[in-house]
Amino acid sequence: MMANSPADILVELEDAVAACPPDRCARILSGIVRLLTSSRDRPQELLVNVVDGVLLRLTERVPPGALAQLSQTLAALHVAPQHTLRHLASHDDPDVACPLLLKSLALSTDDLTAVAKSCNEAHQLAISRRDRIEPAVAEALVTHGTRAVRLALIDNAGAQFSDAVYALLIENGAADDEITKALALRPGTPDLILRKLLSASPGPKAPARPNASSLPPAQTPAPAPPKCPNPADYASARPEIVALNRVGKLNDSTVNRFVIRGETANLFTALSVLSGAPIEIVEQVMSDDDCEGLVMACRASRLNWATTLAILSNRSGARLSYGQRERAQHLFETLLLSTSQWTVRWGEIAASANTRDRGAGMGNSR
Repeated sequence: MMANSPADILVELEDAVAACPPDRCARILSGIVRLLTSSRDRPQELLVNVVDGVLLRLTERVPPGALAQLSQTLAALHVAPQHTLRHLASHDDPDVACPLLLKSLALSTDDLTAVAKSCNEAHQLAISRRDRIEPAVAEALVTHGTRAVRLALIDNAGAQFSDAVYALLIENGAADDEITKALALRPGTPDLILRKLLSASPGPKAPARPNASSLPPAQTPAPAPPKCPNPADYASARPEIVALNRVGKLNDSTVNRFVIRGETANLFTALSVLSGAPIEIVEQVMSDDDCEGLVMACRASRLNWATTLAILSNRSGARLSYGQRERAQHLFETLLLSTSQWTVRWGEIAASANTRDRGAGMGNSR
């Protein structure tokens, strides 16, 4: 009598499992899990292929608690039974699916993309917190995920963003200050993306203007620089800025928020408090055509380059040219903190301001 083939044996095993009472199914599942986790010296691919069909049938016969334990075990395996893995990763119960979505290295990019497109927020959040996320998975999360999913993804330094992902986030950020801020502060965000992001974000509302497309080219309105705040604006802003500085929260994140939201009084006051420069000096460097004074003020304020670039890009409504950005970054990286602080507070910038004031006074006396 001819012996049964391996395929026939597996079919018989699956049929036997289907007829087992639930408590026996749980014991069989536990035995297979022990086999998988203790088989470091056996051919892992062969073993998982053998038990995959049986495991998949067992998942239909055991309680959710056993499935959650199975997911925890499979999540730690570099090689795992694929059919069972995909079934559990898309399970409706987050306690079953999320351990795999968060940690399993056996799930492919296609597997993760499919779950990101079809499952709920809990599943998407688990994927968005993986140590490494491929661009295709990130795009699926941004496209199909909630706001919380997008923020978690931006906060994950292991997520890789393609041009398509950046474009989607810029589109979302145009109506969401928190997404704009998170992306602006994310390490590795390219300068070009940062400029697009900030130019797309809503600033302070301005009076309605004629449609530029309806005007002759010579009459197309140019972007106007932001108006300097008045003394009342500074008086209102200063207590909060000083309080934030006292508790250590007047930092790059806060200053970026002022830039993104167009809070000019808060921004100017923050630069004054952080750098130690009088508010008049801050107003001067913000309006100068040359960027050196403003770069020095930002350096003296201990701001990072991303925040400095955001301030430079939004001070006049005009985008920096490539050459201007390169020069500004070179200045920022070569300036010493002590030199910047001394110059901003007591040195050439203040002296230049005094010279201009004296010249204006002499002109008025004539």
